[in-house]
Amino acid sequence: MLTILLPDLESSVAAAAGVYAPQHDSQLLIEAMTVTGAVTGRRVVDLCTGSGVIAIAAAQLGARHVTAFDICPKAVRCATRNAADAGVDVDARLGTWGDALSSGPFDVVVSNPPYVPTSPDAHLEAIQAEVGPATAWNAGLDGRQVLNPLCDSAAELLTDSGTMLIVQSEFSDTEQSLRRLRSAGLGAEVVLRQLIPFGPVLNARAEWMENIGMLPAGRREEEIVVIQATKR
Repeated sequence: MLTILLPDLESSVAAAAGVYAPQHDSQLLIEAMTVTGAVTGRRVVDLCTGSGVIAIAAAQLGARHVTAFDICPKAVRCATRNAADAGVDVDARLGTWGDALSSGPFDVVVSNPPYVPTSPDAHLEAIQAEVGPATAWNAGLDGRQVLNPLCDSAAELLTDSGTMLIVQSEFSDTEQSLRRLRSAGLGAEVVLRQLIPFGPVLNARAEWMENIGMLPAGRREEEIVVIQATKR
């Protein structure tokens, strides 16, 4: 069990219908912010904010200013409401990482982006609506539809000596994220790892992942990681 700053995380930060709810990856990213001390006193941006749980945690950890972006209007409204309920200031905005570029640079970038590899037949999957919107996890065949531009633009998003913390699955190629961040001139390493059981989405995709050689037969666990990258 992770030690999380937010008490009773899932009930204190609620996700409206159609918004990604706090889960293991959200908790691991909050744990990384907590143990690294990266956000305290700094200007932070949360990309793909969803319910706003990461942005709210950054504010509670003492960030000087927190901006949060999401492409979904429902998520922006949800994050704004949750921040108000938590008694913290979060500037939630509708926009992409590209919009964040025009608002930066930032001292710290945090993100729990879509990173789940997506089969061509994903639209046929029977996944309960309460799990959230498919746009919150679908990220192309290799799971890197958002991770690639995020990693490649890290240096532009960050101030000198700035820090990026991103969470992803092993199935979206952790090593490629590290290579891309290092190619962009950042020092990058995995700072936290956690093995978790498959949720509804990966259970629905397990057979496809086995068929393409992404998943060993019968395995139903994934490793999620938090990568910390620092602009030198």
